Amino acid sequence: MAGCAEPWAQHDFGPRALAAQMQREPVVLLGEIHDNAQQHAVRAQALALLLQAGSRPAIALEQFDRERQGDIDRVLADSSADRADRIDRLQALGGRGWNWELYRPYLQLAVQYRLPVVAANLSRSDAMRVAKEGFGAVFDPAEQGRLGLDPLPPDLLRAQQQEVDDGHCHQITEPMLSALARAQIARDAAIAEAIQPYLERGVILLTGNGHARRDIGVPHFLSTAQRKRVFSIGLIERDTPADAVPTGAYDAVFQTPVQPRQDPCESLKESTRATRIP
Repeated sequence: MAGCAEPWAQHDFGPRALAAQMQREPVVLLGEIHDNAQQHAVRAQALALLLQAGSRPAIALEQFDRERQGDIDRVLADSSADRADRIDRLQALGGRGWNWELYRPYLQLAVQYRLPVVAANLSRSDAMRVAKEGFGAVFDPAEQGRLGLDPLPPDLLRAQQQEVDDGHCHQITEPMLSALARAQIARDAAIAEAIQPYLERGVILLTGNGHARRDIGVPHFLSTAQRKRVFSIGLIERDTPADAVPTGAYDAVFQTPVQPRQDPCESLKESTRATRIP
């Protein structure tokens, strides 16, 4: 059974150390900062070590929308195509806006070891429908009841609103906070549904740190028994304040190199000023 780590567990960030943590439970929620190239390189090396040791989990990716599952399965089943062609075709099925050069190594390993590839995410269009119209726009009443979306726990909504507010540098309005929080919750619920068929076999979910959180992320939408098989790993850049990672959010936390990038808050403030009506 997974145990919750302190906010800053002391783990050296390297493939062997990461692979050792990934062996703790059959279901691994492996967080990321999407554009951090060093995180991706180490994660791919750790996954390779795990597979070389004999593990054969399914590989679930946030970067594939759930509607693509049938297409993905057909590509993987096409024995007439060579490995490189199948990887190219899988990559072409991925969502827009992702740097697929960072995710290609995972697809290479999945094809090499003949692993199931799981399309885990709610599409952008469905997420926006939830944001505008509520959960009923995407999930039928039975799904909402099964996933615990109706009624939605108020503390979960408040926590996600706070995360959205922090993530958008406190630049968006209160109504928009609620809408975006609902969309994030819907994504967590959809990802939980996508990985459920693979919980017994074992599955590694490649996803953003927010979705990997035990307290408010994907595990919230799994049963108590299922959560005992889950191990959540957060990959946090070294310049992240210690109090930004709540106790119990992850089972293990790795501090990683910082990816050079423009200050996202400055970009968001500029965008907000540009769209503001005089």
